Amino acid sequence: MVKKYSFGNPIETDAVVKDIAETEWKDGIFRKEGNSFHYTLRPDEIIYGLGENVRGMNKRGWRYVSECADNPNHCEHTNSLYGAHNFIMAGDGVQKTCGLFVDTPGRVTFDAGYTDIDELCITMEDGDYKLYLIEGASYPDVVKEFRELIGRSYIAPRWAFGYGQSRWSYNTADEVREVAAEYKKRNIPIDSIYLDIDYMERYKDFTINRDTFADFEDLVKEMKEQKIHLVPIIDGGVKKEDGYDVYEEGKEKGYFCKDEDGEDFVIGVWPGKCCFPDMLNDEAREWFGDKYRILIDKGIDGFWNDMNEPAIFYSEKRLKKVFDKMEEYKTANLDVNTFFEMTDLIGTISNNPEDYASFYHNYKGKRYRHDKVHNLFGYYMTRSAAEAFERYVPEKRILLFSRASYIGMHRSGGIWQGDNMAWWSHLKMNVKMMPSLNMCGFLYTGADVGGFGADTTEDLVLRWLEFAVFTPLLRNHSARGTRRQEVYRFSHVQDFADVIGVRYQILPYIYSEYMKAALRNTMMFSPLSFIYGEDALAGQVEDQLLIGENIMIAPVCEQNASGRVVYFPERMKQLIFRKGTVAEGIVYEKGFAYVDMPMGSVNIFLREGYLFPAAKGGKCVEDVDFEDLTLYSFGEEIKPYEYYLDDGETKDFNIGSHVRMLSC
Repeated sequence: MVKKYSFGNPIETDAVVKDIAETEWKDGIFRKEGNSFHYTLRPDEIIYGLGENVRGMNKRGWRYVSECADNPNHCEHTNSLYGAHNFIMAGDGVQKTCGLFVDTPGRVTFDAGYTDIDELCITMEDGDYKLYLIEGASYPDVVKEFRELIGRSYIAPRWAFGYGQSRWSYNTADEVREVAAEYKKRNIPIDSIYLDIDYMERYKDFTINRDTFADFEDLVKEMKEQKIHLVPIIDGGVKKEDGYDVYEEGKEKGYFCKDEDGEDFVIGVWPGKCCFPDMLNDEAREWFGDKYRILIDKGIDGFWNDMNEPAIFYSEKRLKKVFDKMEEYKTANLDVNTFFEMTDLIGTISNNPEDYASFYHNYKGKRYRHDKVHNLFGYYMTRSAAEAFERYVPEKRILLFSRASYIGMHRSGGIWQGDNMAWWSHLKMNVKMMPSLNMCGFLYTGADVGGFGADTTEDLVLRWLEFAVFTPLLRNHSARGTRRQEVYRFSHVQDFADVIGVRYQILPYIYSEYMKAALRNTMMFSPLSFIYGEDALAGQVEDQLLIGENIMIAPVCEQNASGRVVYFPERMKQLIFRKGTVAEGIVYEKGFAYVDMPMGSVNIFLREGYLFPAAKGGKCVEDVDFEDLTLYSFGEEIKPYEYYLDDGETKDFNIGSHVRMLSC
């Protein structure tokens, strides 16, 4: 059951696709006090949701601020990440469960037992918003209602489920060729290579650096002949440069965001001085989306949108204030107070709240200050591309994912989980974030394997891959200046080849579960409590996941560990993928058990009475035989497996014609 409430004059976000009649608010599950809503928590109650965020699957105990933020060094004390996903869920998960979606593009604070350990308090910065209250018996029931409310999740082409290699940055076409050659030479499967900002001419969107990528079109064709897709980056800022056609067009047509005086708002990002296209303006959004065709016509069939929170390195006004103040510090005696005052001042240059309150959008016929609609920018940038693809290649699936997002963008593209770090804690965060993102409709997602920032280690990359072979987006990505982490650079190359190879063995199941979750508005990755709701211990386990209904995974997320303790909520059998083979391991009874998991192995725990299909593998997705499958199971009575398989390229998603039952 879904109830809709409106307060003030809500700004339409296009997050919801289902018409719901408005209801007058009356206190019940939640109590309203001003712009805050309060919910009393039981001592053992779990809070789920909030999509991309820090800490655990259970969001209890911290304060989360829904405000798309460029923050690569995020830790436990962080309040905001790259996405704004205002869906939260509480209850017992068995008999009575409720979900609340706060639909507003402005700032929302979710105090989940931080101020008062016994209370969830949700506060809107402004008085204009919509609430959708969803009541159901269980967590899956509420999630399904919510997902039907917000519409079907984006569906990526099947090749995009293969392994991808990325780095900021591959500076030349020959370097791209070298990466491809090294993977091929060592028989390591690969389907895509990503191009960061250095493929562009001086970091300008929709351009090619002809000094270093002179034969770009030939490179695209050459890689496709090797069954490798090139996936270029597109940034949210357009360089302010006379003679640059994208800038000149945007300026002439008035498509850039304006400052309070009606002039184009100028900020700094990768190319230096830039202007933001007004992604919320229908005409500007269509114009910007049309530019993707420049690269589509060169053979590109995948994109990743970046810097679209939007990130601001500086504004000219902010720089002037800081430089003027720095003059004063030149002659000052920098004691403990003034020294930290100075360093804090430098930290205000990037992503300053005053800058976000200094420019405007023309959105749905009205003028809005950016901070009032901040969380929509990345969503509408990605929507601009998706709408253009519908115009120019309507029958073809194009890979598209973004850094920033709001609920609703899940219909246009996926997300990667932002610029993370090469920390074991960020591997754990990747595990815990998958179900939360699925709850909010984001199915095509994954983190930067091995960590984007900081120097990684061989064991971290390998352990991360052992988990990431299950995530729809599987991409190794790292920052310029960090240790190179293409897997062929490490000592035990064959271990990496074997683990990446597992992805291509389990891909029939991964793709089938993804497609069913997308088409039926269900979860692909679930907390154990979603199936074992009456098991109190299952609700406390946060580093094990169910993928579909048939299997559970329990990745190793600790350095130097050769195994781990696993909680088995029921009888399960271990399948061990290692060195290209599959071994059927121990049958574990309900309870806790230590499981040996040496590095280089991928472990799956199969539920009794269920079936798991696996292929022989391949060096790319195109090589995988999705028909010649080995079926694993155990138990006396085995349920048939509902197997989804389509062509992976077109948009014929009729589930009835693409599903068949597999039986032992």
